[in-house]
Amino acid sequence: QVQLVESGGGLVQAGASLRLSCAASGRTFSSYHMGWFRQAPGKEREFVAGISRSGSTYYADSVKGRFTISRDNVKNTVYLQMNSLKPEDTAVYYCAGRALAVTSVPRDYPYWGQGTQVTVSS
Repeated sequence: QVQLVESGGGLVQAGASLRLSCAASGRTFSSYHMGWFRQAPGKEREFVAGISRSGSTYYADSVKGRFTISRDNVKNTVYLQMNSLKPEDTAVYYCAGRALAVTSVPRDYPYWGQGTQVTVSS
């Protein structure tokens, strides 16, 4: 089992950058595949990016080229570097983990953090 805590959200202007962090507890973090999801008001939770145990990365088309997911298995942390932020990126961002392969389906992930708010003003 793993517990996840996100940080790094905030209020920024369009075009700015933010880096989100997700700190994981437990000694088995390196065995988990990790994902970042987001949920805007009135919308369903959607996949943003994922990273496998081996470091393979996956992105939603809407963030490809602007966001970068990475992990540090020594620090038990997964990151989401977000550049060129747009107002439509405004949402609560969640990290999630699962033992099997990265997927884009939220219900496939048993472990979730509490979320961190990202607000991008125009």
